[in-house]
Amino acid sequence: MTQLADPSASGGFARILVGVDFSASSQAALTLARTRFAGAQLCLAHVTDARVTATPDLMGGVTPALPDPALLNTLEHADAGRLQSLMQGGEEVELLVGDPVTGLLDAAARWGADLIVVGTHAQGALEHFFLGSTAEKIVARSPVPVLTVRAERR
Repeated sequence: MTQLADPSASGGFARILVGVDFSASSQAALTLARTRFAGAQLCLAHVTDARVTATPDLMGGVTPALPDPALLNTLEHADAGRLQSLMQGGEEVELLVGDPVTGLLDAAARWGADLIVVGTHAQGALEHFFLGSTAEKIVARSPVPVLTVRAERR
């Protein structure tokens, strides 16, 4: 049984879900959550992105395509290993498949998180226009506070 953390020791947050996508900003978010909220229970959550992808078509456009199940299985297995290697004693992990925004928000709700910590990525204007920011979407849709963390630029 997991013992609940003393919220006063972690800035008032006892259960913190950390979104992990293995990027530098995600690692910065995890490091910050571990140091700034010492004593809080952490859940490291990763979503293997299984949204519809697009492939080029003969007319110069793109056609939606579902990901190959074998490839998705390989990605899930690799992601599970990477996530387990990041885990420290007392932390929980959750590996999901689907849309990262929905997956992280659903995981936070199921787990009872009172804070979500995610990294932010620098994007070009065109990429941001078409894809938006996962972190922005989480902030906009989350019923609990969200802390976004940007990795230091090198």
